[in-house]
Amino acid sequence: MKQAHFVARHQREWEQFAQWLDARAGSPRSARAARGWQGMRDEEMPARYRRLCQQLALARRRNYSPVVTARLQELMQRGHNALYRPAPPRWRRALEFLLAEFPRLVRAQRGCLWASAGLFVVSTVAMYLAVRWRPELIHSLFDPQQLAQFESMYDPAAPDARLGRDSGSDLAMFGYYIANNIGIGFRTFASGLLAGVGSLLVLVFNGVIFGAVAGHLQGIGHGGPFWRFVAGHSAPELSAIVVAGAAGLRLGLDLVAPGRRSRLDALVEGGKVGGKLCLGVFAMLLFAAFVEAFWSSIGSIPGPVKFAVGGLLWALVLGWLGFAGRGRSMTAEPAPLPPGRQRGSAA
Repeated sequence: MKQAHFVARHQREWEQFAQWLDARAGSPRSARAARGWQGMRDEEMPARYRRLCQQLALARRRNYSPVVTARLQELMQRGHNALYRPAPPRWRRALEFLLAEFPRLVRAQRGCLWASAGLFVVSTVAMYLAVRWRPELIHSLFDPQQLAQFESMYDPAAPDARLGRDSGSDLAMFGYYIANNIGIGFRTFASGLLAGVGSLLVLVFNGVIFGAVAGHLQGIGHGGPFWRFVAGHSAPELSAIVVAGAAGLRLGLDLVAPGRRSRLDALVEGGKVGGKLCLGVFAMLLFAAFVEAFWSSIGSIPGPVKFAVGGLLWALVLGWLGFAGRGRSMTAEPAPLPPGRQRGSAA
């Protein structure tokens, strides 16, 4: 084939390849930003790169002009750098996951998320109102020793040293809160293996316990210290439990109604998504434990300050889950293909 025909035949795809490199190959972040991009798709890049290498080899073998071979050599080198560049540092990948991928995954479970939030909120509010209406109901959930402990932890007459606990240093309680909160989150997700019923029951149970304790303490006049304690860490902790519940419900739905997939394939796929969600839930519960141990327990801080900080955290958490990562593509960065010829000739 003559050089003029060769260039005319492949000129358009070289231009498209160069445009992709100019617009999207500067960094892993730019390669994933898809808003407004109408050119070559990311997933086409490895195949186009292999085809370009074949065309460069043909141009050299046929002794085409240095202008053509130099142009193809430059495109090939830039494509190689884009495909085989080092992976981003782990801290950067973790940050990208928390700031973009995790909120997108949460929003992708929209139906299960609303169901999880509804179960938790309705059970909490219903039990709170029930205990306020019939205070004796609290004794069906807790024995007298447990109630006495709750009342002493949030006694308005007690010295304003620490709220929500009888003893223990901040660091020790931080470790306790981590173990306790993450245990609740993991059980909420993992119980979804019981066809989703387990997650449903765990959500309702936690809502009932929280609502009952809140209703009892409010009824006996200990509501002020209790609400000052929970205001700070409630946003990340309760949101994380709802997300864990949504992941568990999704796992149960994949098991019960796999669609055209086999149950095993559906379970594996749901487990992968649920595992990623659990990583984000772990981060949320870790932050909640930190706030609970080092901020929520401080009894000397006035209520308005506690409630203002709590409201700010609710706005940040909901804004993060609702809007972070929008405008980014869910398509992963192109991965290199193993060596080999692509179907069809490049000539």
